[in-house]
Amino acid sequence: MDAHDAVTVEEAAANFAAEIAYWREVRGMPKKALAELMGFHPSYVSHMESGRHKPTADFAHRADETLNAGKAIWRRWNEYETARTRQTTAAAAVPAARPTEQPYATGSAIVVEHDAARLDYDGTHYRLTMRRLLRNTGTAPITRYLIRISVDRYPGDPERSNAHYRAHPLTWDELALTATCRGEVMRWEAKHDRDAFKEVWLLFDNDQGRFPLYPGDAVWIEYAYTVSDTKWGRWFQRAVRLPTEHLEVVLAFPVALDPVVWGTETSMTAEASPLPSAPGRREEDGMRVFTWSTGRPALHARYRLEWRFRARPEQDMRQGEFK
Repeated sequence: MDAHDAVTVEEAAANFAAEIAYWREVRGMPKKALAELMGFHPSYVSHMESGRHKPTADFAHRADETLNAGKAIWRRWNEYETARTRQTTAAAAVPAARPTEQPYATGSAIVVEHDAARLDYDGTHYRLTMRRLLRNTGTAPITRYLIRISVDRYPGDPERSNAHYRAHPLTWDELALTATCRGEVMRWEAKHDRDAFKEVWLLFDNDQGRFPLYPGDAVWIEYAYTVSDTKWGRWFQRAVRLPTEHLEVVLAFPVALDPVVWGTETSMTAEASPLPSAPGRREEDGMRVFTWSTGRPALHARYRLEWRFRARPEQDMRQGEFK
């Protein structure tokens, strides 16, 4: 959602960084590729996304044009500049430097031994269920795990998507996010809340107690959420952000819609290309189920599956670009 008048400089800077990360994810573009297209060193883009560099007008302008973000990044920069000017004018005390946030805990390291995603469509709503087997290969207990929820109803038409989500933002109530670990409900906390993008910390605790992931241990976590087809475009992407040993995707659509599925792969060094193997296909209980999997995917690789319903064509999707 748009920043309000009371947004702080720190909040505005975080919003700017999250907006860049969101659009880079939407376009399926590694940081290195974005940096090359913008004329910056890859480390500069990385530091801008992490919040270690302050937003600049030049970076915002180039990022917005390169990512075809429909002025969304530029608006975030203006919000930051407004907040900064307000703080200066009010002679507010300069806040402490924003600390570099450790993703989980100092000394922690996560390996995803198995990553399984299943997307079910009932004709009006998509329900995504994610199951991950996480192993702590570090030296400190892990108490939280970061997930992202990102939607784009009109890929290839960012201005239309932005307008759509400003009028119809993705809400927590409709997502109905749930998460479990070892049979325990996991609490969750929102890290970033945008119209079409959420970042959420899943916490290894609840009202009854704590259950950290200790060094050397492995555990399955599962989370799920729902999005209506008025807010979910006909695509689903898996981004490999942590070392992963096996990745699997299942898509289940009503047979009556006559669905067809295809996919692409992108990496740090290559543009989008067809998946190395075709998705499998079977029919069961009135559903057409597509499956695709790969072993030891490259870090930062992205696998995007797209589909159309031949019995219910939608001429207006404009899915010409990859998320």
